Amino acid sequence: MKIAVVGTGYVGLVTGTCLAETGNEVICVDINEEKVKAMQDGILPIYEPGLEQLFHRNIKQDRLHFTKNLPEAIKEAQVIFLALPTPPGGDGSADLSYVLGAAKDIAKLITEYKVIITKSTVPVGTADKVTAVFKENTSVEFAVVSNPEFLREGVAVEDFMKPDRVVIGTSDERAREVLAELYSPYVRQGNPILFMDERSSELTKYAANSFLATKITFMNEVANMCELVGANVDMVRAGIGADARIGKRFLFPGVGYGGSCFPKDVQAMAKSAKEHGYDFKILDSVMEVNEVQKKKLVKKVLEYYKDGIQGKKFALWGLAFKPETDDIREAPALYIIEELLKEGATVVAYDPEGMPNVKRLLGDKITYAPDRYAALDGADALLIVTEWSVFRTPDFQYMKEKMKNHVIFDGRNLYDLDKMTKNGFYYSSIGRKTIE
Repeated sequence: MKIAVVGTGYVGLVTGTCLAETGNEVICVDINEEKVKAMQDGILPIYEPGLEQLFHRNIKQDRLHFTKNLPEAIKEAQVIFLALPTPPGGDGSADLSYVLGAAKDIAKLITEYKVIITKSTVPVGTADKVTAVFKENTSVEFAVVSNPEFLREGVAVEDFMKPDRVVIGTSDERAREVLAELYSPYVRQGNPILFMDERSSELTKYAANSFLATKITFMNEVANMCELVGANVDMVRAGIGADARIGKRFLFPGVGYGGSCFPKDVQAMAKSAKEHGYDFKILDSVMEVNEVQKKKLVKKVLEYYKDGIQGKKFALWGLAFKPETDDIREAPALYIIEELLKEGATVVAYDPEGMPNVKRLLGDKITYAPDRYAALDGADALLIVTEWSVFRTPDFQYMKEKMKNHVIFDGRNLYDLDKMTKNGFYYSSIGRKTIE
């Protein structure tokens, strides 16, 4: 099948590459000439495990192409994916200008029936708006389909190639047949393709992300209560996670959720609810709690250093919002760094993938270490913000030699409490007793 993907951000690039992997001819379109040229030269602009191999293989086998030329990309495409940004506007609602602008451009170019798919995360009613744009700008037949993505950064290739489910919102029978054929190679194990109306499909994505964000936030609240009553959140998590109705996933407490999806999707769903006259109280609470949780470690630091942290040096392990990605969008580390600098401290950070992106954002406001141990040189304390595997089994005795003070504030609960006692660290984590 011939496919065009408009937008080569995280979703667009993973989508285009994985569609090419099953034999489709894919052209990815982007307005950024420098980015397009780099991809044409085989340079992958994002870090995502497993993507590079597929990227190079499909370019080499002439199934994956990149261009700035929209007319060229869509001329022969049967299916056109819109994988464009929908950033939050000033009032929290999703900004649809990129999606609707692309829809208008495409509508003026098509000369035969096309299936137009909104892959971007969009509010309920977007398919209707895209349809209206097409009707205003073309008399050619078309179908507008909602097909939300459920890709987790760090395992996005696996999620696309072996999805839990594929959600497709369409009222067009021809489009239904096209997409059933397109996605059939990905659901051979029996996972469902769920066909529904466009509005239900659009709401499914927001509802899924909002529920997961709520689950994370609930566990953060439980962890905060554990600290007050002397309970251990690890044990509570195991106890409730064993209940099949609850499940084990998304029950790990920490320093709040971040990334490109949860923050904006929760905000957009709450805003959409208000526009329809509904006060979604749970989501308001989720956002409020998450903002506080992002600065949880800083609160612990200030409680420990009662005389303030002016002039103190802090090592920071982890900048990306989660491991196995270089994505720093809404990363808790950025909020923590801001608060530490505001209090007069200095920060030396290390992250396996996220440092270049943070350096572009913060410049020389902080120092960037070449490895995890180098960040510890003369540090008054270590803050752990992202649970990269490389941080899980460090040499604690070597850490003690490097650090000025043997103090760790762990926002991801990486270490066993008994082990930290034996190693002689002051160790403050989330929802567990502090080792002094």
